[in-house]
Amino acid sequence: MTNDFSMKKYYTMKETCDITGLTYDALKFYCNKGLVPFHKRDKNNRRIFTYHNLGWLESLKTLKQCDMSIEEIREYLDSAMKGKSTIPERRAMLEQKEKDVRKQIIQLKQTLDFIAWKKSLYDDFISGKRDYYTNLIED
Repeated sequence: MTNDFSMKKYYTMKETCDITGLTYDALKFYCNKGLVPFHKRDKNNRRIFTYHNLGWLESLKTLKQCDMSIEEIREYLDSAMKGKSTIPERRAMLEQKEKDVRKQIIQLKQTLDFIAWKKSLYDDFISGKRDYYTNLIED
């Protein structure tokens, strides 16, 4: 998100979706779940968002990407709304998520290693360097 958007006071749902990359349904869902505090409504009762909302939505997307549940995001948000005194609590939540993401990275690396090995094995079968075999069919 660039500061180019900070000049505008309010953003429509569509503009907010375009800026954040969220789908309309996802943004509406987060609003309905109370996960976008302080968003407003215009004179036609349509949701509108501020630059600060956009910043929070970027954080919310990242929290979701690290597999935080809606309940965990709500807990994080509730904690953040209490201010500076809850920083250690929020930091601990992020530290746990960091550990989880690092485990996922290791698992993904192992998966990539397997795929590379399997592709190399297939290349050897295709080139005739190795005789074909499979564990799925008994001789």
